[in-house]
Amino acid sequence: MKKVLVLGVASVQLDAILELKKMGYETYACAMAKDGPGADAADHFDEINILDKQAIIQHIKNNNISLVYSVGSDLAMPVASFISEELSMPHFVSEETARICNNKDLMRKTLGNDFTGNVKFQVIEDENQEVKLNFPFILKPADSQGQRGVKLVTNSNEYLENYKIAKEYSRSGLVILEQYISGPELSVNGYMVDGELKYLIASDRETWSNYTGLIHKHIVPTTNLAPKMTEVLQGIIESACEKLNIVNGPVYAQIKLEEEMPYIIEITPRLDGCHMWNLLQYYTGVNLLKLTFEHLLNNDISELEQHYSEYENGYVLEFICQEPNTLADYTSYTKEIEMALESFNYYKQGDKIRPVNGKFDKIGYFIYQT
Repeated sequence: MKKVLVLGVASVQLDAILELKKMGYETYACAMAKDGPGADAADHFDEINILDKQAIIQHIKNNNISLVYSVGSDLAMPVASFISEELSMPHFVSEETARICNNKDLMRKTLGNDFTGNVKFQVIEDENQEVKLNFPFILKPADSQGQRGVKLVTNSNEYLENYKIAKEYSRSGLVILEQYISGPELSVNGYMVDGELKYLIASDRETWSNYTGLIHKHIVPTTNLAPKMTEVLQGIIESACEKLNIVNGPVYAQIKLEEEMPYIIEITPRLDGCHMWNLLQYYTGVNLLKLTFEHLLNNDISELEQHYSEYENGYVLEFICQEPNTLADYTSYTKEIEMALESFNYYKQGDKIRPVNGKFDKIGYFIYQT
């Protein structure tokens, strides 16, 4: 039996652990603390900081592990790729590619200013540096995960106030300013096989009105992307993968539209952190989690043959969110959860919600047909 180590134990890594167990693999998981549902679900759990490469390498050697991987974590991907290269284990992308995609300024620079679908940007090293972008713009830590420290800035006072917050979330101390794209948002899930984009699904990304960029719903099929722009989007994703050297495996992109034109907000060589594989299996027939692990472990991409030729129904993945440091309360969603095709609560009723983005954190989700 092959052994697989998953870096992280949050709910999105739980998805991977459960799928691996269903496929018959022995599962290992590690994290700095036993503070996520993946820890109890894995066959073996060890308290190891996922950034401690040498400790993880030793753990892999001690347990004869065949694969190290993660889902939904930009933080974990460079580590998994580095270790896989070091130990000649299966992997899709190099440590360099994973690191570039985890660093917003490196990603922008690698795509280049003349890249169709890239936005204007500026990297800020200290608050006295001249701001060259026009207001409004999006302010972000250059290398944080998720929506931590992200803010739409409309004037100088907001910039100075939020620059310090963003810098606190940045491991490198760098902050990036990005041209504000005012149109609707998309999530794009793709899959590469030997340099060819074999799977691409765009979904509408609906965010909470009071929290910039924080996800509320994923909706398929997209109504925001005009049919005539589908090939344009595919060309942008294919070209970005070529620039970033993403040749095999999953690719996830967050896209915004301006006058129907797609612009890349983020792109990364991994499965997303929003359980989209679950929604998309209903919609397309393809289980992206299963595909990823079968491709990595057995060079088997037959899961792509499950792809429906037509999509008959629409589906929504809706998140339940609540302010951090409050007590989880699902009572107002009782009916929706009972009627859902799938649902999952990150906490038990009444548990204290840990800060993740620090604003409005996910505490569960449910999937339903439209």
